[in-house]
Amino acid sequence: MKQTRFKISTATIWISSIFLGLLSSVPQLASRDFNLAEAIVNAALTASFAVMMWYFNLYMLTRQSDKRRKQSISYSKLLSSLVFGLIVMFGLAWIQQLILSHIDFGPSMLMVEVRGILINLVFYMFLNLLQQNYENQHVSMELERIKNDNLGAQYELLKQQVNPHFLFNSLNTLKAMVETSDAHSIDFIIKLSSFYRFTLESRKLDLIHVREEMQILDAYIFLQNARFEGGFTFESELDESVMNTLIPPFSLQLLVENCLKHNIVSRSKPLAIKVYSEDGKIVIENPIQPKIGEKESLGVGLKNIDLRYKHLLEKHIDISEENNIFKIKLPLIHEYSHH
Repeated sequence: MKQTRFKISTATIWISSIFLGLLSSVPQLASRDFNLAEAIVNAALTASFAVMMWYFNLYMLTRQSDKRRKQSISYSKLLSSLVFGLIVMFGLAWIQQLILSHIDFGPSMLMVEVRGILINLVFYMFLNLLQQNYENQHVSMELERIKNDNLGAQYELLKQQVNPHFLFNSLNTLKAMVETSDAHSIDFIIKLSSFYRFTLESRKLDLIHVREEMQILDAYIFLQNARFEGGFTFESELDESVMNTLIPPFSLQLLVENCLKHNIVSRSKPLAIKVYSEDGKIVIENPIQPKIGEKESLGVGLKNIDLRYKHLLEKHIDISEENNIFKIKLPLIHEYSHH
């Protein structure tokens, strides 16, 4: 990953440099032999040094490099900055000597060099810390973007998981109805067409109203009734307020499909499926009538729904088994909470 660049405003550079220049003249103000010209020159040279070191350190720290940084502080850059600062400060001390010839160059040079080293170290460490923070934020944002892209891709895959066996079984049922000249063949074709139209339209959406989900479910139940011929019953007790809430597309359809897939469905022992609301959740329940020799389910349908709720709400569905009744509870999603 390329090293990120950051900027310091020009106002910050100049204001801080002028402030340092004025600060460097404070000791002279307290001196008995205060010299205004000496204080002005000292402040100007210190401010000039600060400005130059700001830009030099910014240049050193933001240079593009193909090598990844292996440590938080680049000692080679720090050494380069200190050497450059010593040279610049030596030149400024020489200029000061030219302007203020009465000052002893030796002690004056030593004082300004020490001051320059301290200023340089403060600037370098501050900029290095700022750059590290900037890069960490950039990496965090990039990781979050990748995570969101990955979750989005996973969710799109989840929405595509419509059981292909359903189409195969539906076509077989339609074939049998046509061969026997069943009067409901036309209705079956219309419902099958409506169901797959709902599938294509809803696949593009993350959430739909429960009312729309019930339309999908009604079409699905009609098709399954034609196949099982009274082998199950379906009852819905959802009121209008629940119908106006939201739900991931095909959630109820997958749950009803799950009921029919893993239980005995016959005229002699019809499977009773019921949907209602309770404690802020949509509940779908059925008596447990396991098929003889039924292999253990992989639970792909339930995992699909649970992952979709986790992706959208950071919530999970509730699955319970009590008094030979299997229940699944879906959290209600209200319109105002959908973003």
